[in-house]
Amino acid sequence: MQDLVRKQPGVVATRVGYSGGDTPNATYRNHGDHAEAIEILFDPTVTSYRDVLEFFFQIHDPTTRDRQGNDIGRSYRSAIYYADEEQHRVAVDTIADVEASGLWPGKVVTEVEPVGDFWEAEPEHQDYLERYPNGYTCHFPRPNWKLPRRASSGTV
Repeated sequence: MQDLVRKQPGVVATRVGYSGGDTPNATYRNHGDHAEAIEILFDPTVTSYRDVLEFFFQIHDPTTRDRQGNDIGRSYRSAIYYADEEQHRVAVDTIADVEASGLWPGKVVTEVEPVGDFWEAEPEHQDYLERYPNGYTCHFPRPNWKLPRRASSGTV
């Protein structure tokens, strides 16, 4: 996912790691109930939080609980960790638009939680697909995927 996200206009930096759990100093071998996560820094004068979320929903399946592709387990859940109430509102609204769109065949199971500790993953996990272009991934851009807004959506 990191290789796709970092290519988006306005994305300034990314790093992968572990978040959403309670294990301190999480690592690949010992991350408890953390999700594998990506921290995204973006320039809000170039892109919006909503745009970042729409791309997130385009490149991963938000309808499979605790799973992404062949990866199964709590570490692979779909989750959004928000920094403030405005991000929370935008996340909930975006999920409602994804649900209403029918672009994914099932119910969206993406969790929305306040951001907590983020433990940066080991160096070998950073920029993985840039170093191993033929490595395993289950995230793909869907060129014709365009999320329509619900009539009652408050997000612009």
